[in-house]
Order: sequence, then structure tokens, then C-alpha cells
Amino acid sequence: MFESKNRLFLLLLLVVQFGFSQDKIPSLQKKGDKTQLIVNGKPFIILGGELGNSSATSMESMEPIWQKLTDMNLNTVLVPVYWELIEKEEGKFDFSLVDDLILRARQENLKLVFLWFGSWKNSMSSHAPEWVKLNQKKYPRIKDDKDKSHEILTPFSENNLRADLQAFQKLMGHIKEFDQKEQTVIMVQVENEIGMLPTARDYHTLANAAFKNNVPEALIKYMQKNKQNLVPEFFEVWKKNGFRTSGNWEQIFGKGLHTDEVFMAWYFAEFTNKVAKAGKESYPIPMFVNAALNAPEKKPGEYPSAGPLPHLMDVWKAAGNSIDFLAPDFYNPSFKHWNDLFIRQGDPLFIPEHRFDASAPFKGLYAIGHYEALGFSPFSIESVTDAKKEPLGKIYDLVRQLTPVIEANKGQGKIDGVLLDKESQLEIIKLANYEFTFKHDYTLNWSDDAKEESWPMSSAIIIQTGTDEFYIAGSGVVVTFKPLKNTNLNVGILKTDQGIFENGEWKTIRHFNGDQTHQGRHIRISVGDYEIQKVKLYTYD
Repeated sequence: MFESKNRLFLLLLLVVQFGFSQDKIPSLQKKGDKTQLIVNGKPFIILGGELGNSSATSMESMEPIWQKLTDMNLNTVLVPVYWELIEKEEGKFDFSLVDDLILRARQENLKLVFLWFGSWKNSMSSHAPEWVKLNQKKYPRIKDDKDKSHEILTPFSENNLRADLQAFQKLMGHIKEFDQKEQTVIMVQVENEIGMLPTARDYHTLANAAFKNNVPEALIKYMQKNKQNLVPEFFEVWKKNGFRTSGNWEQIFGKGLHTDEVFMAWYFAEFTNKVAKAGKESYPIPMFVNAALNAPEKKPGEYPSAGPLPHLMDVWKAAGNSIDFLAPDFYNPSFKHWNDLFIRQGDPLFIPEHRFDASAPFKGLYAIGHYEALGFSPFSIESVTDAKKEPLGKIYDLVRQLTPVIEANKGQGKIDGVLLDKESQLEIIKLANYEFTFKHDYTLNWSDDAKEESWPMSSAIIIQTGTDEFYIAGSGVVVTFKPLKNTNLNVGILKTDQGIFENGEWKTIRHFNGDQTHQGRHIRISVGDYEIQKVKLYTYD
């Protein structure tokens, strides 16, 4: 998984066998040290929103939602596809709702990321069809350490795997036939927030037998090959037990919940990779899995154990290469911390789900700037009252205009972003020959009242387009400058224009000077304003 040679080989094989080529279907490609999503032959940034879990169960339910999505300047909607609705009877498929969603998305000029609610959704198997749920003997559930079953299909059952795999493969085959030419569906999430509850591992008889078996050779080989690049948490688990390379799970990793979780992660990952592989055999567009983030004070099983989490990233990668990347879902404030963990092995970042709170728009811009992310998507996007007034739409409009500039400079060390609030009032960025100090806009107001009031989150993206030329876009920032090389020089603002992009061409709306630049001393975008400024700097004695 994630290895460029493997992906290239798979792509060439698919071209030969099935006639797929990179410009004919959505795909991922490397540019510099980052990854681009290519849609309809062009780089694409997902300005997304994920629907609430039940909103897309009918077109009638969706009818009042579409206008909200376009009012917030979305270009992509993350939409569940429910196994229980497309295969109500075993082997009989109804894709009419899928087709209707695709057709309406095209009408609204929106792309879709489908979320496969198959075997697991938020750990549970709530979206499995009735014929699966009612036949526990054929489609067994997990058991906890007290031998109690829970509404979670066990990944150790071949019947469970075949049922999910066949449905997903049929779905992807249908999407290819119905949508390949238009490329409305641009990615697919396989399952949703996979994880084991309420214990760290499954205690079904099939699981217990697997636990006593030797650790699979594929995992051992991966660990040996990537020993120096394993994530540190997993490396330490292996190291603590002497870097053993043969034996069962407890012999290699030791006894404890950490081993139970590693064991379970392997079988969740193996199952999910097989499902994704079958889907890609039908239509190999990008596929990912998402993670419910674990809380540091909780133990595996108290949080959804064994999901595609950073400390288990190597286990998920070792299980197969059909999943293109792992993605975090955010319902905690540690945004930078978790994103740093997900990208530390050079993988792309996509945030398919973030709590739709006041911070979401600014975190989205920061992710696209600092991490050069594939995209961003708040959850329950339809929950707003007045979509046209949402800051998310204003941020998305800035990114939409800047997308060609962002993608032209992606992966070249020419893009960065800042995220500021009352606790983090200042960030420094170094680009080209300059050091940029970004401060929260409220730092300009030193009144006692301002010090006491709450500060809204603010953020900005900066893109270098020339030796001395930059675009700065966002809201609520003040920017000053220093030279990087000759610190005896001063930096001045040669020119600042506030403007927009129309049909890909820059159009100046206002030339800024005087008070707008503090007589040439800073660039400012006030809280509540959402702007793009084109800046040219120079140095003087």
C-alpha cells in the first residue's frame, strides 16, 4: 500500500486488462513530495461536506439539501451508500438510489465521494442487510471476553467477507458503467470508522484460533523490510519483545491489550483490503478508510480498537495495497497533532469528517495550506440554517479561486498555512528569501476589553509564485516580513492588490497602500473579511 512502484504496476496492469488509463478515471498522482487528486484530467481539491447518516436514504430527503450545498460553494458531497438498501435480497441489487444521486449531483455541478456503509459503520454492523443480520450462523458476529455477541460482524468469517466483497464489487462495477465518462464519483471510502468494541479483540472461536496461529508472514516481511521506518509506537512494541520474527501474536509482540489490538488490526485491515481490491478490479478509483481517533486516556476497546489509527498504520499497510490512504475523523481539538501523525510516513492527508463547528472552515483552509491536503469535509453539512452566511462557503470560495495556483505549486515547498486563536496568536513561515510572521488580527487591538473577550479562530494560506511574489488568502491575520539571508536589510511591500480570480485570471479589485498596509508595514485581512491579496516584496538598506 502507498508504494509508488506498486501503484504504477497496478495501473499498467489495469490499462492492459481493462482499458483503464489515468486520464479516463479519477486517480492519485505524486507531484513533488505531495499527492494530487486528478479528476477529469485535472488536479482537484475536495471542498466537501459529509451528509448526516440518514439524509441520503431517499431523494425526497435530499431535496431541501442540494441548494444548501451549492450555497456553501461545495464542489463535492460525501454520501453514504447503504448495503441494506442496494441488496435487500441476497444477490438482487437495486442501484436506483445511487443513480439518482449521481444524476442530481451532476445537475448541481457537484462531485461525489461515496461512503460504503457495508460490514461496519462506526464499529457496528447496523447497515448490513436483513438477510445477513437474521442468519447469525452463516454470518457470525464478534464475541467479547465474556462470550457475549455484539452487533459487529466478525472479520474472521469467510462468509462475512464474501457477502460484503461481492456487494461492493457489484457497486463499483455499476458506478463504472454509469459514471466513468463523467467522473461524478471521484473516490470511495471503504466501510466507516472500523473498530472493535467493547474489548480490544474478538473472542469468537474463529478469532481465538487465529490468535494462536503464527503471525502472518506478510506482516513479518513488512516489518523486516520497513524496520527503520515503522511508526515509533509500533517499533517500540516489536523492540520490547526482542524484534522476534517467528511465533504467534503473543510470542512476537508480548502479552497485553496492545497485542490484542495489533492482532485485530491485521484482520480488519486484511478484510477491508480484500473488499477494496475486489472493488478496484471493477473500477479502480481512489479508495480510503477513515478512523475514529482514540483518546489518550482510554484503552483499546474503550475506544474503537484496531481501526486505521496512526500507531497501527504499519499493520494496515502491511495487509495490502488496495487502500490508498488512511484518513482521520475529527471530534477533538487536537487538529495539528493528529494530522502530523497521519502524514509522518509521507502519506497524503484527506479529512473526510470534521465536527461542523465554528473552527471547521479555518481548519480546512489550514489543512489545504500547511499539509497541502487533498480536501476537507465537515460532517452533517446540511444542518445549517442559512447556508449563504456560512464562513465555510467564504473559505471554500477562496480555495476554489486559488486551486489552479495551489496545484501548480504543490509539492514544491512553496505553500504553507497558519491556524491562529487566542492560545496560538503567532506563527512563523519561511518561504523563498523571507520570514513571514502571521499574527491573529486581534493582536492589533490592545484594549483591556479585547484581551478578555473570546477570539474567533483565524487562518490563512500563503503561496509563493515568484522570487518575491506571493498570494495570501484567508481571514483574521496580520503579516509582517523579515529577510532570511541578509538580516541587515529591511523588507518593504512593493505592491499589494486585493482581488479575485475570474476564469483563472487574476483581477485586481483594489490596490492597497496607506492605512490598508499600515503605511507599508504589514498585510492585513481583518476578522470577518475573506480575501485574496497578491503581494510583491523587496529589500532595501
